[in-house]
Amino acid sequence: MSIVEYISMLFMKNFIAILCLILLNCNMTTHAQLKPVKYTDGNQKLNGFSILPKDPSKNKAGVLILPAWMGIDKHSQTTAERLSALGYYAFVADIYGEGNYPKDMKAAGERAGYYKSHYTDYQKRIRLAMEQLVLSGADPNKIVVIGYCFGGTGAIEAARANMPVQGVVCFHGSLGWDASRKISAIQPKILICHGADDPYSTESDIKEFVKELNDSNADWQIVLYSNSVHSFTDTDAGNDNSK
Repeated sequence: MSIVEYISMLFMKNFIAILCLILLNCNMTTHAQLKPVKYTDGNQKLNGFSILPKDPSKNKAGVLILPAWMGIDKHSQTTAERLSALGYYAFVADIYGEGNYPKDMKAAGERAGYYKSHYTDYQKRIRLAMEQLVLSGADPNKIVVIGYCFGGTGAIEAARANMPVQGVVCFHGSLGWDASRKISAIQPKILICHGADDPYSTESDIKEFVKELNDSNADWQIVLYSNSVHSFTDTDAGNDNSK
């Protein structure tokens, strides 16, 4: 089954264009505008972005976008705009919160590392962002989570937590598995899109991850793209296999 066929299943054949659009970097225009959305996690202020489909109406699907480790960036915002042009509600999640945005790669690694090890905190931030997506008008029964790098790890966490989503798509996320965690049944469908030359996931990581998915009876697919590096969906990633 192809990527397009898999994604179409998530929304009963209405989600076909998402990966084609994102991976092939098609240009589409939308009359909708990204709007900043303030929400909170207790006392922590969060600043996400919401966008409506070009033709808002009831029963339309929504896509929650989890950004890479630097936080909300041009890539995640552009993805939201393209999804809007395709007719979907979209929301870009703020995981770190106001006052905690990394200024460099070192800080980003520390912030992302915290949420990877404190995965329940990560899952909570994802749930809060999902609430905002539904509040914007998306059908709560037609939600998909997609994420890039650190956000791809978050998409997997959404599946592990059995959040009320049709499925999740992880783009070049971390596939490592903490063996101390309890494995339980995973209900959302899972699609992993990974660069075959990504240096951050070893063969052992992938094997352990596959074992977890099989042990949890998940409905999953992993697609490895030849000659593709880490962050291959981002045009700024280049094609240097050592990065």
